[in-house]
Amino acid sequence: MRRIKVLVVDDSAMFRNLLIQSLKADPLLEVVAQAGDAYAARDAIIEYRPDVMTLDVEMPRMDGIQFLRKLMPQYPLPVVVISALDARVFDAMEAGAVDFVCKPTGVNPAKMDEFLRKELGTKIKIASTVKVGKLKRAEAAPVTSLSGIKKDMVVAIGASTGGTEAIFDVVSRFRKDIPGVVVVQHMPPGFTEMYANRLNNQCQVAVKEAATGDRVLPGRVLIAPGDKHLRLVKVNGAYQVECKAGEKVSGHCPSVDVLFSSVAKTAKKDAVGVILTGMGGDGAKGLLEMRQAGAITIGQNEASCVVYGMPKVAYDIGAVQHQMELSNIANKVYSVLKTN
Repeated sequence: MRRIKVLVVDDSAMFRNLLIQSLKADPLLEVVAQAGDAYAARDAIIEYRPDVMTLDVEMPRMDGIQFLRKLMPQYPLPVVVISALDARVFDAMEAGAVDFVCKPTGVNPAKMDEFLRKELGTKIKIASTVKVGKLKRAEAAPVTSLSGIKKDMVVAIGASTGGTEAIFDVVSRFRKDIPGVVVVQHMPPGFTEMYANRLNNQCQVAVKEAATGDRVLPGRVLIAPGDKHLRLVKVNGAYQVECKAGEKVSGHCPSVDVLFSSVAKTAKKDAVGVILTGMGGDGAKGLLEMRQAGAITIGQNEASCVVYGMPKVAYDIGAVQHQMELSNIANKVYSVLKTN
């Protein structure tokens, strides 16, 4: 099997060396070059043709986000961003990065090496499967339903790799009349709050990181904290959420399966489930439970997915009723919520 060629880009020579040593320990990865700034990285891309690039956000002369915006139109390349706890990582995702990892701080070298090898190595392997230049981007059909919407419903959304932009694509099209929305996006702690705040500033609906006891209300989107499972519960006849730490389910905490399963049990037929881009199978079983309970289920199609993993597994087991282009999912949600 051919090894995945990796270009490591970071302005810190010490951190670059740490990354390289960690990645070299993986027999499936080959670090073909390193660079300390965007200009050296550009030259290395042309010379070495890497399969994946790791990229720091903070760099001299040109930061990682500017570099991505210039790079992607000419050299579409899977990029995994390495970032401190910084909301600008979502600018990098918007600019075309496939995924990101949180740069570890305050840990000993052995633990950092293990973290980088597991977290970064895994995400590099996933990124290497993404055909960045071939992702289908289509104009969305306009959201036509602005009245006659069932309010006593719940919309549940789950995503992983590529999901920050996919969720934005859907949620940004929601109006204030949308029933309460609950979301799981695989993301580290801290980033989920920043992501929720970002969406809140960019969308018509109100978006926040969920906390136990938050009501699920029309025009409101609740996003699972990065280290807690999110469940839908009903208290005194009203929907609200419960956020609790726990063991990983389907490889993740928060888990889409946990959310969808709770929606199936609590809302039954009064729900819409949406599974978006992501590696693995988290959410597929939960979405099947939702469909079997009478909910409407929607899956993103392969052409518009960054990684057609989670939606494929869900489709293959019969959990998806409607499979479609990302840009049409919000409109589909509205169409199934019409009262007439």
